[in-house]
Amino acid sequence: MKTSAVLITGGCGFLGVHLARQLLEQKYKVTLLDLADLDAKDLIGKVKVIKCDVRNKNKVEDSIKNHDYVVHAAAALPILREKKIIFDVNINGTKNVLHASLKNKIKRLVFISSTAVYGIPRHLPEAETNLLDPIGYYGKSKVAGEKLCLEYAKKGLSVNILRPKSFLGPERLGVFELWFEAIYSGKGVFILGNGNNRYQLLAVSDVVDAIIKALESTTEGEIFNIGAKDFQTWNKDLGSVIKHARSKSRIIKLPTLPSQLLLGILETFNLSPIAAWHYKTMPVDSYIDIRKAEKLLNWRPQKSNEELLIESYDWYKKHRSEIINKVGTTHRVGWNFKLLNLIKNIF
Repeated sequence: MKTSAVLITGGCGFLGVHLARQLLEQKYKVTLLDLADLDAKDLIGKVKVIKCDVRNKNKVEDSIKNHDYVVHAAAALPILREKKIIFDVNINGTKNVLHASLKNKIKRLVFISSTAVYGIPRHLPEAETNLLDPIGYYGKSKVAGEKLCLEYAKKGLSVNILRPKSFLGPERLGVFELWFEAIYSGKGVFILGNGNNRYQLLAVSDVVDAIIKALESTTEGEIFNIGAKDFQTWNKDLGSVIKHARSKSRIIKLPTLPSQLLLGILETFNLSPIAAWHYKTMPVDSYIDIRKAEKLLNWRPQKSNEELLIESYDWYKKHRSEIINKVGTTHRVGWNFKLLNLIKNIF
């Protein structure tokens, strides 16, 4: 029996690395397509790596040849803020991947979208059929990417779309490093608002499970929300991590509107350490309806917010000395948070 081959765009990133490990366990052949180098040492020699920009139409087409499945996870993240780059990568790049997948008769493509397509939650829980009102260039680019997927589905490409909540797990840094470092150091854990809002997250292991089910399912042409089943308020979930770490940290609540105003001004000048998507949704209730994925994909999230936050913190604590000075714009490195000191000092 021929071993099925999967190509993962953005494969050297946080999600791609976790997905590759699980696919290898399930005896798939795995190719990672990315501009970044593969730094997950356990995967070196076990996967094929193609250095490629998804905006390079011809190279993408050549790379997808001889693969059975494609997971399109490559994306320019909100932290980049530049409309041209975000749209070029997330829209034009997506079109290149879809075109190449259709031309090469890929059995199934899974597109990793985002709950950023809903914008600030207004109809809780947000369902797949709810009106889309994305925040910023990133959210708008994901809406456009979904539309392209559905257009190519009409042309004959088998596609499923996943809308995950913010996900984390071992090796996840990005915006979460801010909290993990504060807890490790016993300093204040800053949040926007009173912290009593329920905010759903998602374990990367549960994202991986959903992707594989979306690849293998007989269901196609569908959009699925995926998020944790069990989640509490920021106060309770972050409080559980602080307690687990035996940290002297306490949660410090920044006034929502002044903080958002300041971050908005900083973002205008490309100085904000976090994007509008982060600071506009953090202080409000934010959760999605996952019943469709449970029913049609037979998918069940295994980890609660509390469990996945603690798991991620423990990994950070163990590997802190290796990663403390790495800064970039992906989820596998830290982000530049220095300007948050302005907000801390003001409030």
